[in-house]
Amino acid sequence: MLNPVSKPDTASGDQTMPRLDLQQHLQDLDRAGLLVRIDRPINKDTQLHPLVRWQFLGGIPADDRRAFLFTNVIDAKGRKYDMPVVVGAFSASARIYALGMGQKVEDIGNAWLKAIQNPIPPVRVEHAACQEVVVTGAALREKGGGVAALPVPISTPGFDAAPYLTATLCVTRDPETGVQNMGTYRAGLKATDRMAVRMVARPGGAGGYIHWLKYRERKEPMEIAIVIGAAPIVEFTGPQKLAIDVDEMAVAGGLAGRPIPMARCVSVDLDVPADSEIVIEGVIDTSILEPEAPFGESNGYVALEAFNMPMRVTAITRRKNAVFASIISQVTPSESSTIKIVAYEPVYLAHLRDQLGIRGVKRVVMHEPLTNLRPVVFLQMARETPRTEVWRALQGTANFTAGVGKICIAVSEDIDPTNTDAVLWSMAYRSNPIEDVHITPWRGGVQGANYSGREADSTMLIDATLKHNMPPLALPRKEFMDEARGIWEELGLPNLTVREPWHGYTLGDWTETWEKFARRAVAGDWEINGLETAQRVREGVEPETPVWHVEKDAK
Repeated sequence: MLNPVSKPDTASGDQTMPRLDLQQHLQDLDRAGLLVRIDRPINKDTQLHPLVRWQFLGGIPADDRRAFLFTNVIDAKGRKYDMPVVVGAFSASARIYALGMGQKVEDIGNAWLKAIQNPIPPVRVEHAACQEVVVTGAALREKGGGVAALPVPISTPGFDAAPYLTATLCVTRDPETGVQNMGTYRAGLKATDRMAVRMVARPGGAGGYIHWLKYRERKEPMEIAIVIGAAPIVEFTGPQKLAIDVDEMAVAGGLAGRPIPMARCVSVDLDVPADSEIVIEGVIDTSILEPEAPFGESNGYVALEAFNMPMRVTAITRRKNAVFASIISQVTPSESSTIKIVAYEPVYLAHLRDQLGIRGVKRVVMHEPLTNLRPVVFLQMARETPRTEVWRALQGTANFTAGVGKICIAVSEDIDPTNTDAVLWSMAYRSNPIEDVHITPWRGGVQGANYSGREADSTMLIDATLKHNMPPLALPRKEFMDEARGIWEELGLPNLTVREPWHGYTLGDWTETWEKFARRAVAGDWEINGLETAQRVREGVEPETPVWHVEKDAK
């Protein structure tokens, strides 16, 4: 277990409240069996991220994913770092995210909504743990010093152009309103005292980019502070899509139920979470841009070299025994997609139900493997939802947030929207493309759309819900599958991974006569069924003629 760097956070007397200290959170993960400690030498440039990546690619169930703490970190040149690296500590799984929130997984969405509605402003403190060690001036430019002294991993070995900061909270201030914004942006190392920061430069994009535009217009440099290793509830606010004029620290305070302690930076006029592990302070020259990347992006492609914001480092502050935090991004599922999905899905559900008043929406599921949540969204609708409401839900989802919902698909409540095979089955048999697929132009491109060569994108909405009664799903009824599973386990056969649908159920087109036939068949009385159908033979009909057509006409 990690040695604590400060007294346990028990001011509230409630251990379920969110921790305001990453290292205390790591202790909680350790106690919960959610932390793997690696003490053997691990090369941060070639081995560290690929090792953690395997738990996302190796078929391991999401709930079994762990945070990894590396205590013996080296680099490709054999340098040994005295600072451990943790990956997966924020959101390798929904369980880990929930522990950081101090919430049950099913309560995360409501916790976010309450925090946004009831923010608690942060408080300024004079003494900050994140400033126990301060590096400035010539020490930033020493060989192997500055940011080179930090054990920054290479995220996508073989493609990335440099080590990258990934678990960042990039703090900037609006020059007009004075409100700070925090965003999770990548930052690539360029020199011991220089980095390149990539902020989302598109409509509806990063708050930091909006600030950068204002500073550029004023012909002024922009101060920035990059926080590494904040408390989970603070870290979670970076990827969350909050309004541009909302102070994320106040929302984080709402999540914590108490103010977040903040400290003024040592070289720039910005406030940062006082209990963070590391803070890199600096200034961005808004008059120039520097080539940045390649870097493996969360849309599943390697971002190619593009001009982005050069940052001159003016100070590095940290705890004496700091832990460097990194996240797994790139091809999803990943930590960066999990950190979004557990918050985005309930927020979208609340938007459709509460803001738009669509009561038929049961679930919102953002497709994660490869697609990074944003482009493909599935809606699960109650069986009797009017088609007008299905379409209102599809349109409301596609238009809620820029970049989310390029393809929206509605299914009925018998379809598990996390099972893509079931969604495709529903599309194949419950939709008529000429009626149930609508395509609208002039959508802003999703992340990664720049590789398509198109300036604008479009939206596809698909209604794959039940439009009328249909025959039962052709699997044995639940009671027979349950009995067979008991025998399977009794025989010691391989463990089963069960996904819906795994048993048959009716979809409306099913009569009492057919139900009677089925009960007789499993009781061994199928011959009685034959005696009854022998009384219903017909002449002059074609093979495959539905019986109910003929018998209905005879009545």
